[in-house]
Amino acid sequence: MSGVRKEEIAGNLAAVEDRIAQACEAAGRERSEVTLIAVTKTYPASDVRILAELGVTDVGENRDQEAAPKALECADLGLTWHFVGQLQTNKAHSVVRYADLVHSVDRARLAHALSKEAVKAGRRVGCLVQVSLDDDPGRGGVLPAGVPELADEIAAAEGLWLGGVMAVAPLGEDPGKAFARLREVARALRERHPEAVMVSAGMSDDLVQAIAHGATHVRVGTALLGRRKPFVR
Repeated sequence: MSGVRKEEIAGNLAAVEDRIAQACEAAGRERSEVTLIAVTKTYPASDVRILAELGVTDVGENRDQEAAPKALECADLGLTWHFVGQLQTNKAHSVVRYADLVHSVDRARLAHALSKEAVKAGRRVGCLVQVSLDDDPGRGGVLPAGVPELADEIAAAEGLWLGGVMAVAPLGEDPGKAFARLREVARALRERHPEAVMVSAGMSDDLVQAIAHGATHVRVGTALLGRRKPFVR
């Protein structure tokens, strides 16, 4: 079964890589400018191992209760772990122990909790400001006007480093237009913090539009691993 699964994932990965390469070419960008994050939520550690064997180096998760044991099980692979889901402050203690980057920082209280726990763990954790492009509080994110202040908090926090911005395209809207707005937010942030060059945007269905508007990291799950199913470890 593992051989069949590896063939399936390898085929999916080749198709995703082709889409990324074509999107980069169309945007006049180098393929090396875009990092593929394989989002493995609901899928087992065995899939993470297959992805690593196929050359994937960056893995994303969005629920700590699933991510923590999976990261521990795959600790020998030397992967970069990205936490990409909404995060409660009481989970900061756990998340900083395996996540190299947290993409979903949308409030100062969370940044302070991550800072405190990162210092205790002796780690430096990258943080992206999650930007709300639709003012929907249920999806997380800070409005563009609040990005500079939150970015300053992260940049000044011990144990953290400011990576850039992250966003999810609004439901029912042209993702290209949404990512164009994110591009302007990212540009303004770089004027304030030149080191904050990361733009995490685009998923299975809209990665092409995200790359066209400057995404440096795309978060792809379904196109790599298939439709979601209940997680069984």
